[in-house]
Amino acid sequence: METMAIRRLGRPGDLGWVVMAHGEIYAAEFGWNADFEALVARIVADYASDHDVAREAAWIAELDGRRVGCVFCVAADQTTAQLRILLVDPTARGHRLGARLVDECIAFARRARYERMKLWTNHPLVAAGHIYRSRGFRLVEEEAHHSFGMDLIGQVYELDLRATVSTADSTAAERPR
Repeated sequence: METMAIRRLGRPGDLGWVVMAHGEIYAAEFGWNADFEALVARIVADYASDHDVAREAAWIAELDGRRVGCVFCVAADQTTAQLRILLVDPTARGHRLGARLVDECIAFARRARYERMKLWTNHPLVAAGHIYRSRGFRLVEEEAHHSFGMDLIGQVYELDLRATVSTADSTAAERPR
């Protein structure tokens, strides 16, 4: 029986793992270059050097004690939380860890009294888009761009955190963690 856990980021090696895993996985799956890893490194460094513990948090997903996923919740502004760098290692997919990480992030943002949550992603990340939409996020903007060595369509999703918790959210909240 596999043991799954979601825990707060903060153990030695967590920050480096987030950067390394993003660089390796996105290169292997989508052909993205080191520019993407550099972006993730900046996000992680910003979080590590200065974050408000009451309003910002990050989580690591583990499978049998091995890091296999992550997500960050940071302040975009006083009323808007931003979900960042969601990742689940391909070897751990199919365990609903991505959904659990997003649920954790949303629940934290609600407890921190944000009014809305936003995120930026790209069109090849189909599974992540499905998770976001199933949690009530709405696609509010798309824009073509050339980044990470590829032609991509950037997507901005938003979620009203003041809205009544949806069936998907309440079911997820009742699931044992």
